[in-house]
Amino acid sequence: MSVETAEQAERGEQAERGEQAERAEPAEAADPAEPARPDTLGLAGKVALVTGATRGVGFAVARKLATAGAQVILDYAHSDADAARALRDLSGLGGGAVARRADVTRPEQLHALLAAVRDQYGRLDIFVHSVASWHPMPAVGARPDDVRADLSAALDPLLYGAPAIADLMAGGPGRIVAVSSSGAHRAVPRYVGPGIAKAALESLVGYLAVELAGRRIAVNAVATAKLDKGPDTPDPATAAALAARTPGGRLTTPRDVADVVALLCTAEAGWIQGQVITADGGLSLRA
Repeated sequence: MSVETAEQAERGEQAERGEQAERAEPAEAADPAEPARPDTLGLAGKVALVTGATRGVGFAVARKLATAGAQVILDYAHSDADAARALRDLSGLGGGAVARRADVTRPEQLHALLAAVRDQYGRLDIFVHSVASWHPMPAVGARPDDVRADLSAALDPLLYGAPAIADLMAGGPGRIVAVSSSGAHRAVPRYVGPGIAKAALESLVGYLAVELAGRRIAVNAVATAKLDKGPDTPDPATAAALAARTPGGRLTTPRDVADVVALLCTAEAGWIQGQVITADGGLSLRA
């Protein structure tokens, strides 16, 4: 396993609230009480690129796919230390993993990353878009530049990357899965930027699905509500209240989301197109 750094012009000082969700969530530790799952879901040998893959949901997806035997490319934008730690955590799983540094919200870096995947593997079977941006603010008095940044993080990797991704999946079957949020359809306090962005992303998923289905590429999304990030879960009181309202009895974890993403990558899910699968333990069913 190795960490490969793509040449890039570094942005200025990162905003305090951050621009990508990969920096906002710690990598989920493996649960020693959970038995190993030897099943591969038919994903052994698949080549998967996961964006924002060194922390949070992205890391959980990378772990799930690697456990299933896929060769996983972990994309990350900022922290080499997080990438190195992620690779250590994935060491010895069924598939393999490498990490490549590229900010996929910047077209030139995204294209360089996809070109590197072509050079090294010759194809791509799975693309998981889990990068996001959140600038907390109300809708009244929202900062337009920050909203545009949230929109860019949600849309640009697929808007700019779709042609090259589709070419890498030529002949199929291919899978593109985007990670969305219940904030796309509900008014979450101070969530206007990512809420608008995720709503737009879900619309884009539908358009891409229609255009790519004939090329044996399935495009879908997985949405969830507030996540249980362990000790780093913000606003514990709100988290506890939401967990109590969840029919499943707890908040969703990154691993729960990763399990659904992996299911959408299987051969059996090939006839699912342009759908947003909600993985929230039933929370969204509550009135």
